[in-house]
Amino acid sequence: MESSIKKEIIRLLKEDEEFRYMVAGLIGLRELLEGTRRIENEQTALREEQTKIWEEIRAMRAEQVALREEQTKIWEEIRAMRAEQVALREDFNTLREDFNKMLGVLQQMNVRLTRIERTVEKMTVDIEEEARAFVKYRLGEKGIKIDVDELRLPEAEINIYGANEEICVIGEATIRAGVKILDEILEKYELLKRKYPSYLRDKVIFVLYVLLPLPEVIEEAKKRNIWVFKATKEYVSLDYVLEHIK
Repeated sequence: MESSIKKEIIRLLKEDEEFRYMVAGLIGLRELLEGTRRIENEQTALREEQTKIWEEIRAMRAEQVALREEQTKIWEEIRAMRAEQVALREDFNTLREDFNKMLGVLQQMNVRLTRIERTVEKMTVDIEEEARAFVKYRLGEKGIKIDVDELRLPEAEINIYGANEEICVIGEATIRAGVKILDEILEKYELLKRKYPSYLRDKVIFVLYVLLPLPEVIEEAKKRNIWVFKATKEYVSLDYVLEHIK
């Protein structure tokens, strides 16, 4: 049956021109349909690819926008840093000016302090010399003849010192005094006892020559039997000290 159909079709193709065109048209239409389907498939794939491309483009645009925003932030930070740098320079210049002014003030103060130190040094030397002269004079008034000078030791300096065969005088001279100077006088006495006993005598008169004694100094000096006076006034009298001397 199939072979007879095939033979008939072959015959018609050979003999019947219209049939032959019809078969050719059918074959062409099938190929066209298959080609159309292929094109549609390719078009669909292209659309999908195009969609992916657009998605990538949108992502790139979003990235570009983010980069621009980030760049804008960076430039804003740079501008802020520049403004801060300008402010810091201004502050630094102000500080430098203030520092230079302070240096000038310090230099003036240093000059003044140098003058004050020289004045104090001169006053100290003067008061020590004055103290030694008045100690010698007042002791002489009591019949005690002692040459008074200073005593320099490796460990200390005693600016009022004098001695005869029976009595020695140990003391300090200063412009203003607190209780601490009384301790210093007794500490120097202890030093002489330990290391230089030859400078001591059986009787010791402790003396503080001071222009401006604090009130507690006078009270404490009396307890310790220390003669405290200046040229015009006795705060703890020599008579009191001599009465209580050991």
